[in-house]
Amino acid sequence: MLLIYTPRLTNRTGYTLNVLFKHLLRAEFSITTDTGYFEQYDGPKLCYGPKRVGDGLFIKSCGLLTSTSIEDQEPRATQIDGQWTLFPVHGRDIDFGFDLLAATFYMVSRYEEYLPHSEDEHGRFTADQSLAVKAGFIDQPVVDQWAVMLRDKLTERYPDIGLTPRSYHMVQTVDIDAAWCYLHKGVFRTVTGLLRDLFARRDYTEVNRRIRVLCHREDDPFDTFDYIIEQHKKVPGSRLQFFALLADYGQYDKPSNHLNPYTRDLLQHLDDYAHMGIHPGYYSLEEPRRIDIESKRLEDILHRPIFRSRYHFLRLKLPASYRMLLHAGIKDDYTMGYSETIGFRAGISVPYPFYDLDRDMETVLTIHPFCVMDTTLQKYMRQTPEEAVATYGRLVETVRKVGGDFCCILHNQNLSEFFGWQGWRKVYEKMLDIAKP
Repeated sequence: MLLIYTPRLTNRTGYTLNVLFKHLLRAEFSITTDTGYFEQYDGPKLCYGPKRVGDGLFIKSCGLLTSTSIEDQEPRATQIDGQWTLFPVHGRDIDFGFDLLAATFYMVSRYEEYLPHSEDEHGRFTADQSLAVKAGFIDQPVVDQWAVMLRDKLTERYPDIGLTPRSYHMVQTVDIDAAWCYLHKGVFRTVTGLLRDLFARRDYTEVNRRIRVLCHREDDPFDTFDYIIEQHKKVPGSRLQFFALLADYGQYDKPSNHLNPYTRDLLQHLDDYAHMGIHPGYYSLEEPRRIDIESKRLEDILHRPIFRSRYHFLRLKLPASYRMLLHAGIKDDYTMGYSETIGFRAGISVPYPFYDLDRDMETVLTIHPFCVMDTTLQKYMRQTPEEAVATYGRLVETVRKVGGDFCCILHNQNLSEFFGWQGWRKVYEKMLDIAKP
């Protein structure tokens, strides 16, 4: 077993070691602050501190993990042998040219999001303020890469340590913002939608399509669920998850009614083939009680507890958003990522525990980061279907190299082949082929 020495074991240090060795390297380890015990230990060992102790592998600390305050940092993103690193350190007897633990903690804790920053119109931290975007490594899972560096160094020093590479996984997640475009909307929404298309937009093609669907002469364009399930079955070993929006109707929330029998039948049907989670509505950030209400709606439909979530509009505000989920009994959240750009917001591709920086403590909430969303490619980055396939390919290859998790966000309505999404079913099918385990 690997023995790790640190002169002072703080919550930050213990958490970071947990992320690196339990969640990334999946290795057993123990920690000691006893210098004598560490020096006499004859197995694999790692020293983390301001100066070397013993003859084990040595990571020099910069002091971030022994602090309990939240203040401006100078991570100084630099490249060492082509690898992006943070918090450079210097010395003749070091094994790493940067504080690997501090760099990991800074990224996965989202330290920079606790510092003063501006927000967009939806109250979100924007990607252009992040160090990863500014430095140019947002498309790299740097924390996974640092873990591989650490594994290789330990294996080189201790060939019998038995650290095996992590296996690659693929996770496709689907947000159900609206299950149907025209069907099952109720009389008022159906009539107002028809009148809007007819008189306000004068879109007669849309009027004709709406009438054909309502008369059951054509499938509803948003009802792509059987297609998604069939495509998923072609990719053994991949995971599929749906997140259902069941908020009250509003400016940013336009879900199918949770009391509608067709909605209930659909969600029960999907639950037979995939994991289901709640998609907390737009206003849940201002009114946390809505998370409980909406989760209970899904629990009532599926007849079981709900533990998974992803915020609608990716409205993630730290630490408030995650504290709300913990209070609601959510155990796994899938919001960690950006809407306006691809990449790794926390620098990591695999699930890891949320660290509440304000309270200086690890929590039981598991964060599942994603690296790409269909809307990001088409709306924000304005990519063509061909360009999107290439982007998926680059991200998948990057994640495969570190044995990480390729997690993407899709929307059922974006596979309709209508409303500007012509050609994106082919993108989806090619992505599944590229990303299959």
